[in-house]
Amino acid sequence: MTALVVYLAAGTLFGFVITKAEVISWFRIQEMFRFQGVHMFGVFATALPTAIVTVQALKRMRLRAFGGEPIGIAPKVMGTGARYAVGGVIFGLGWALTGACPGPLFALLGGGDTVILAAILAALAGTWTYGRLRHLLPH
Repeated sequence: MTALVVYLAAGTLFGFVITKAEVISWFRIQEMFRFQGVHMFGVFATALPTAIVTVQALKRMRLRAFGGEPIGIAPKVMGTGARYAVGGVIFGLGWALTGACPGPLFALLGGGDTVILAAILAALAGTWTYGRLRHLLPH
């Protein structure tokens, strides 16, 4: 139960931060895709070093999850670039069409933008489809 409260608080904080930073703004996202504004690029430029430092801290501090199990990040074998290019194009098209990447979908819903339910349902359908077809795809 304690973990659930912590996760709920972290998710609420995340939603608050991305809302205040205008990361969930359709107009900011369109600005980025049209190269008319640098706001979102600044967000990415901040997020990347933050992620690098956080992952390195997790690895070096050997932190444990709430249940006591170690938090481990398995090394990833990098394949050819084709799968990343195709996945990136699909992700980018969905992002450009809906004006939202997966992170802010629920923040938008929580903010009262009920039209985003269509994007949430599409994301769930895409995830389900990937799960069904994963064994047929090159990994």
